Amino acid sequence: MNASDRTPADLLRSALAADPARPLVTFYDDATGERVELSVATFANWVAKTANLLQGELAAEPGERLALLLPAHWQTAVWLLACSSVGVVADVGGDPAGADHVVAGPGQFDAGLACRGERIALSLEPLGRRFPVPPAGYADYAVEVPSQGDRFAPYAPVDPDEAALAVGGLELTGAELVERARADADRLGLGPGSRLLSGLPYDTWEGLSAGLFAPLVAGGSVVLCRNLGELSEDGLAKRIESERVTGTAV
Repeated sequence: MNASDRTPADLLRSALAADPARPLVTFYDDATGERVELSVATFANWVAKTANLLQGELAAEPGERLALLLPAHWQTAVWLLACSSVGVVADVGGDPAGADHVVAGPGQFDAGLACRGERIALSLEPLGRRFPVPPAGYADYAVEVPSQGDRFAPYAPVDPDEAALAVGGLELTGAELVERARADADRLGLGPGSRLLSGLPYDTWEGLSAGLFAPLVAGGSVVLCRNLGELSEDGLAKRIESERVTGTAV
């Protein structure tokens, strides 16, 4: 990635310019058997649509907080980069009552109602399926996002020195996040073409870094595994081989 990149959104733009066709996020859910692979271009398209939803339909502004009540999942990764694109603070597992907006998945809908702002629900079903009926008080992400634009431009430039991410009591600016991710990539031995398999949850910096930011900053990719405990040792070994994994964080 470029040394001048100072926000996660910068990192994604650099990845898109360098090699849009390469894999960026390969997601497994070992409770359902789901596998989804997103190239840099496909991931960036989801991010652009989601950022347009956030900025346009939700009227989110830089500095506002979004409580992100989602597990480690490819759609969570999309929301993290969409927040960075707009300048919204992604508060992972944050208190909805203190947030301007909330994005919630199964098991979190009741908690998310404490947010007085806009609320978005994700089913987290394979292929991003819609809800038969959206949870009360929520808009369905799978209904709202397809019509959004494929290109995104923020109304105001995103300041890399403003807060970008909060997780587990840690709050980071965009620039601090990028620097931490670079240090983690070095520690994990990641470089262009690296494939890091992560089974860590997204409720700590370590999980977010291994599961998205460190591979992104290194020009590599992540094999993001949810419910990895459902997989046998033999199954894990086969996945490592088939996905050409170069390192693990489990």
